[in-house]
Amino acid sequence: MAETATLSSKFQISIPKAIRTAQHWEAGLTFAFIPKGMGVLLVPVPKRETLKGLARGAAPTDYRDRSDRV
Repeated sequence: MAETATLSSKFQISIPKAIRTAQHWEAGLTFAFIPKGMGVLLVPVPKRETLKGLARGAAPTDYRDRSDRV
């Protein structure tokens, strides 16, 4: 999917409808801009209530960290 948009004189970009529809993005969604080389990665920031229970059952011990990677 190669959609394009133009930066306005107010430095705003409208996300093409095909992208918004495919990603199920709606008005009011907050995004994070992550610099990647010569471009930017646009990532939606999840709302707090959608993260509730995400780590349920996770144990604070017996986890892998970088020291045990090969």
